[in-house]
Amino acid sequence: MTDLEQLVAQAAEGFSLATDGTALENEKARYLGKSGVLTELLKGLGKLEHAERKTEGARINAAKERIEALLTERRQALADAELNTRLQSEAIDVTLPGRGTPTGSIHPVIRTWQRVEEIFRSIGFEVADGPEIENDWTNFTSLNSPENHPARSMQDTFYIDGLDSDGKQLLLRTHTSPMQVRYARLHQPPLKVIAPGRTYRVDSDATHSPMFHQVEGLWIDENISFADLKGVYTSFLKCFFETDALEVRFRPSFFPFTEPSAEIDMAFSSGPNKGRWLEISGAGQVHPTVLRNMGLDPERYIGFAFGSGLERLTMLRYGINDLRLFYEGDLRFLKQFS
Repeated sequence: MTDLEQLVAQAAEGFSLATDGTALENEKARYLGKSGVLTELLKGLGKLEHAERKTEGARINAAKERIEALLTERRQALADAELNTRLQSEAIDVTLPGRGTPTGSIHPVIRTWQRVEEIFRSIGFEVADGPEIENDWTNFTSLNSPENHPARSMQDTFYIDGLDSDGKQLLLRTHTSPMQVRYARLHQPPLKVIAPGRTYRVDSDATHSPMFHQVEGLWIDENISFADLKGVYTSFLKCFFETDALEVRFRPSFFPFTEPSAEIDMAFSSGPNKGRWLEISGAGQVHPTVLRNMGLDPERYIGFAFGSGLERLTMLRYGINDLRLFYEGDLRFLKQFS
């Protein structure tokens, strides 16, 4: 008669030594497989007498149930061990600091915008804001550029389908100069104002963008001269670039809204751009026609205006040689200004 207790003990030991599912299934086959020990014992019951067959069959089935229970227990133990191993390998230390959300920063062009406002406010200039969608009269005609004027060909413009309430053609403003007329019609001289903002022209290369930023400056009073313009703008440049080591010069030029007109150039007296003259702004004395469109008497009032590109100022301040970098959204570039 087979010692079933010893067989169960052997199965228990074999199962406990199995370190993975494959080894455990091999051990199972030794006892419960098609040719397993218990399977062969059950097959042999047919050779026994009826009474003995009944008794021996009960003993074998009881042993089989115990072995199956040991097998199930070991399977669960191996599964639990595998799960614990995975949990440990994939564990997250919740006591560590979180990754957090990166802190944003001010865009370099907007940083320049804010700096320009701060400087001009400190010398008594107001800051004005106006619409980016202008009409043809305010953007061109009021600034002494009537229809078919040659100056309009210098500014390829984004026109908008439709007219305003006065029947005038709409367009995206090509400069912030329309604020000269808008502001002057709402205020009495003396006028000291800058108008920073977005502007639009059909232009795109390393130094031009279809959308760019400009600051317009205007000072009108009864006794304003080019000397005031030179003093104000030179002081602004030295303050903006935080150096006295620069020179400023005025070159004769043409703008329909000023007469006489000038290009303002600057040159650093030290650094990588030492001695190199760079165009920085257009300027001039406000044209009498523009003063009339403002509702002012050109025989009484005089003044100057200037317009500067904020991207140009930013490029010079930070040594950037391609304007398109400002608008590509490359975080490697923008993080330099955090």
